[in-house]
Amino acid sequence: MKGDALMENLTGAMQETLKKSGITNGTVTLFVKHTTASVMIIEDEPGIRADTQKFWNEIIPPKKDWEHNTRNAGEDNGHSHLRGQLQGPSLTVPVVQGALTLGTWQQIVLIDFDTRARTRDLVIQIIGE
Repeated sequence: MKGDALMENLTGAMQETLKKSGITNGTVTLFVKHTTASVMIIEDEPGIRADTQKFWNEIIPPKKDWEHNTRNAGEDNGHSHLRGQLQGPSLTVPVVQGALTLGTWQQIVLIDFDTRARTRDLVIQIIGE
């Protein structure tokens, strides 16, 4: 049973999307349309990625006896759903003077907790002037 999550850094793509929008002040909201994935802000470096994996495996470990798995034959991703519930599907970042107001080390990542590869849909809403 797979316990590691896949992380993809979205910061550059988000900055490019914001630039193309022409919005200089407002907010960007990201929403992942799946129950086993989340968006979050981290310091995206190898140590934090490893610590994040360890944290999720300790707090909500992959195990076969999650009710989702036992009630749905062939499922092994009960822990993935629980992780998604805890982390949440959305993130809002303020936009000031045409830039995401991220701190020096803050990066936006998509984290996919599922046990197999899936296509993920991300909704990006930019509101402002």
